[in-house]
Amino acid sequence: MKRPLIIMLSTIMLLLPVAGLCKDKKEPAAPEKPALPVEVIIVKKRPVPIWLEFTGKTEASKRIEVRARVTGILEKVLFQEGAVVKKGAPLFEIEKNSYLDDLHQAQARRKRDQATLDLATANVKRFEPLVAEGLAPRITLEEYQAKRNELLATVEADDAAIRTAKLSLSYTTVRAPISGRISRLQVDVGNVVGFGEKTVLTTMVSDDPMYAYFKPTEEEFQIMRKFASKEVLDARLRVPNQRNIIKRDPFTGKVDFTDNRVDAMTGTITMRAAVANPEYLLLEGTFVYADIFVTDKIPFLMVPPHVVLEDQQGGFVYVVDEKSQAKRVNVKRGLEGRHYLEITEGLDDGAQVIISALIKLRPGMRVAAKDTTATKGVMAVLKKLKMGGDKE
Repeated sequence: MKRPLIIMLSTIMLLLPVAGLCKDKKEPAAPEKPALPVEVIIVKKRPVPIWLEFTGKTEASKRIEVRARVTGILEKVLFQEGAVVKKGAPLFEIEKNSYLDDLHQAQARRKRDQATLDLATANVKRFEPLVAEGLAPRITLEEYQAKRNELLATVEADDAAIRTAKLSLSYTTVRAPISGRISRLQVDVGNVVGFGEKTVLTTMVSDDPMYAYFKPTEEEFQIMRKFASKEVLDARLRVPNQRNIIKRDPFTGKVDFTDNRVDAMTGTITMRAAVANPEYLLLEGTFVYADIFVTDKIPFLMVPPHVVLEDQQGGFVYVVDEKSQAKRVNVKRGLEGRHYLEITEGLDDGAQVIISALIKLRPGMRVAAKDTTATKGVMAVLKKLKMGGDKE
């Protein structure tokens, strides 16, 4: 019984040094996680073009009712419904015969009265020397002079009647009062028009320039007043392109109207932009975005809006610190637009603000920063969108 026990104890003694060696050996450290690739922009306080964006709807700058100004049967329609016509283009023909007759009668009366006037003038010339020599009574001369003066007035009235007859005759051809797009026909050929009232034949709208009405809040209006670098603000209209099929450049123009009161119901002020629309690509009633240029003279510290995150502590951004780690920085917001957001507190010039992989970031995480200021910075984006302001 003692021999197996001795063998067992000997075996345990031999294994103890081996176990001690295994205990002293350190486990290999876990591999360090690679740095997260991120894009950064270097922010700097500098003059930035400030644009305020509003929604609006277009409205034609002119709307005209084309009416019949004389009575008669509508004989011809000389346009295609919905077409663009030039000012002065013929649109309708109303029967002319009765107006031609009126003109001819007025011209005939004028010829008759002119002949009588010529005779009276000749009588005056003939009797003036006779009366001067005492060979004819003065009363006869005075009668001829009175007759001549009466006929002069009659001829003047005839001339006025001729002008009226010509004007009425010209109204039988109804012409476009403005250049623009014409609507549908409201009276068919064969109907009597202009009887008892000036019949509306169709309507026209002028789309060049095109108006767009938008409504900034009172605060936004005050921002424009405070920072505006021009008395007349530049404007441009953008048409939403949800399907990305039709590409249209922004329509450029000016703000040409500002209402003189705040709407008590909405707290907004009605303003209007007028933009050039020579090819009639912008139609009335279109929903548009109105970008209003305010200034590019005042320095701001701007970042892209999406880089400012929010939690219970407020707004914050991630920056790259001196150890190439992500660092949370609490910030305060200022002016904000579609393409920029002003930081009033929290960031200093030269800060490397992270603009990508924001969901993955955590404070202290190692990052591999790539500078994209030249392509994705606020100024680069505005320049690409042709929103560089006066300096563009």
